[in-house]
Amino acid sequence: MAPTDLPQKDPAPASSPGHVDGETSEDKQLSVAGMMTGTALIFIGFLNVFLSISGGFEINAVPLLIYFGGIAVWANAVIENPTWRYSVMIVAIAIGLGFFHYGEVLFWHKQVVFWTTVVVVMYFMFREPKTPDR
Repeated sequence: MAPTDLPQKDPAPASSPGHVDGETSEDKQLSVAGMMTGTALIFIGFLNVFLSISGGFEINAVPLLIYFGGIAVWANAVIENPTWRYSVMIVAIAIGLGFFHYGEVLFWHKQVVFWTTVVVVMYFMFREPKTPDR
């Protein structure tokens, strides 16, 4: 057999396990930046809510605007299904604007935000990660 008769190996496949089809390096970087920014905003808003619950003081709507704005940024960067992505973004923005219009945050509002965040974080902590199909 001559060297030219040997079966040729295909070059590396276009999609690797961590690579989404059609996603460029720049898209991945923007997605990571959005995920980090959204997570930071969620944490900053949640921290204000948590400290106001434990300290017993009142807060205005700004921490909740930061919190729900962070959810919208995070959802835009992380959720792949457009229907779910835009649904989460619309609901988060609507709730944030509702608090802004209402102008005050009651104790039960803070409790709902706190316990909902705890449940969502626990869900993502104990969820099995998706393995790429080979």
